[in-house]
Amino acid sequence: MTPARPAAHGAARQAPCPPDVAPAVRGARRLAAALAALAALAGPALPQGPAELNDYPTETRADYVFACMAANGQTRDMLRRCSCSVDVIASILPFDRYEEAETVLSVTQMGGERVGALRNSAEAKGVVADLRRAQAEAEIRCF
Repeated sequence: MTPARPAAHGAARQAPCPPDVAPAVRGARRLAAALAALAALAGPALPQGPAELNDYPTETRADYVFACMAANGQTRDMLRRCSCSVDVIASILPFDRYEEAETVLSVTQMGGERVGALRNSAEAKGVVADLRRAQAEAEIRCF
């Protein structure tokens, strides 16, 4: 008598189904295959990598929360609301766009001719408007 040989890797055989169960199993397999195909076609619903989920540096998030709490109160509730706010902004606005808007806002607080040109720039107005929209959404969701 020869010993049974293990199946090759990836070549595991499925046990045959009883005749009365076979149609249900085939239907379930078809459904699973159809759902897998739909999921593949739909693509990822959420960002995949950690960098995509959190592209805002911790220091930037902390600065935002500190400034928010300074303006709204130093309470545990404000810590939660301000943290929520920066999370909402980060979910709407990519970090590079946030950084551009913050730069425009800080530079335009200075005076001078060159600052006036930046203040009137369509691109500068656009990035600031994007930030303001994200902040408005954060206000609705968190405060």
